[in-house]
Amino acid sequence: MIKRRASRPIHVGDVIVGGAGKIVVQSMTKTDTRDVAATADQISQLASAGCEIVRIAVPDMEAAGALAQIKRRSPIPLIADIHFDYRLALAAMESGVEQVRFNPGNIRDREHIAAIVRAARERSIPLRIGVNAGSLPHERRSGHLAVHMAEAALEQIRLIEHLEYDRIEVSLKASDVLTTIEANRAIAERMPYPLHIGITESGPPRTGSIKSAVGLGTLLYLGIGDSLRVSLTTPDPCEEVFAGYEILKALELRQRGPRLVSCPTCGRCEARGFYELVESVEKRLAGMNATITVAVMGCVVNGPGEARDADVGLACGKGRGVIFKKGEKVRTVEEPDFLEALTAEIKALL
Repeated sequence: MIKRRASRPIHVGDVIVGGAGKIVVQSMTKTDTRDVAATADQISQLASAGCEIVRIAVPDMEAAGALAQIKRRSPIPLIADIHFDYRLALAAMESGVEQVRFNPGNIRDREHIAAIVRAARERSIPLRIGVNAGSLPHERRSGHLAVHMAEAALEQIRLIEHLEYDRIEVSLKASDVLTTIEANRAIAERMPYPLHIGITESGPPRTGSIKSAVGLGTLLYLGIGDSLRVSLTTPDPCEEVFAGYEILKALELRQRGPRLVSCPTCGRCEARGFYELVESVEKRLAGMNATITVAVMGCVVNGPGEARDADVGLACGKGRGVIFKKGEKVRTVEEPDFLEALTAEIKALL
């Protein structure tokens, strides 16, 4: 059982981040925020995929002006992502967003930060201090990077607390896995606020998912992390949501949708078209929200055991296979019928 770090909860809209609440899965829109229709459509797709909070880039006042319309169409809370110009944060809060994220590396004037805090306090909007390794103040760039990231965040925390506000979330991200882990460990016990975790600029889905799984999986195993985003170079942010849930499922921190167990295959596999079978099962499971385990196994070594342990399992042999349900053998099927028979048993169980 993973023991999670204790943190002070905040409300981002109707979603609780921190405390004893679930670890929240987030993503970020890839669209031009000034395009209201495209951005709202992508948010709807993200919400359907299980995204619980979405961050939106606000590069200029035109984008800030679009937030109110996007907010009205969004089924999930919005975070305005602000860089350089504090007035964008003020405009975003006026539009009704549920959280503002700003980077202390590029909004450095204390009066500007104070203006953001005052506006947030007036509206009870939580602030996310988002420290990125690539945009630290120059005087902090030498020496141990992870330590400097933690110190930059703590400095902002002290400033916001001095301004008598404590609805704070903190995020420390780098593209390097070890730096991200070290930075979050360096700050985790030095402040009470929830931590949003992620490996920034992790790369395209194939490599980025692996880097994120290693980095986020390590932090989560250590009990660190109240919300997360898997940052991938892909036009479809729903892939980020899928990867986030898979990481949480692997650590048994959250369960959403089916879990598929399948063997890697070797020279013992006698089922023809086994790879295509597994891909087809995965596609059919993708549309289901039930929390079940499905096993598709290719030989007699581990196949029957894994199939029995699953809610529904298929152990394939030469030309035929055995379907198990809740540990019991229910039927033997011929190879051409593997997919449809397994699907029918899954649907019957649900």
